[in-house]
Amino acid sequence: MDLPEDAEKNVVKAKFDFPGVSKNDIQLDFQNGKLTVSAETKKSEEHMESGFTVRERFHGKVSRTLQLPQGVQVTVTFPKFLPELAPKKIAVSCV
Repeated sequence: MDLPEDAEKNVVKAKFDFPGVSKNDIQLDFQNGKLTVSAETKKSEEHMESGFTVRERFHGKVSRTLQLPQGVQVTVTFPKFLPELAPKKIAVSCV
């Protein structure tokens, strides 16, 4: 979590990184002056390896709660998809 401050505008932004987590799996809750951001990953992969089927499961949950000052205005913004952040394909050649 990053908390960059803009003193001129009297604004603090909370920035969270959730690698590999879909935005649909991120939850924001605001109650009693507390902002809670949580994310959960549930991912399964299956592939063949040396004639065997290998199944891998990745599960995890993270959350962070911030106590906000009284009178704060809670807004949620997120960046649009940026082309430079798209996965890049790498050609593989065999020798």
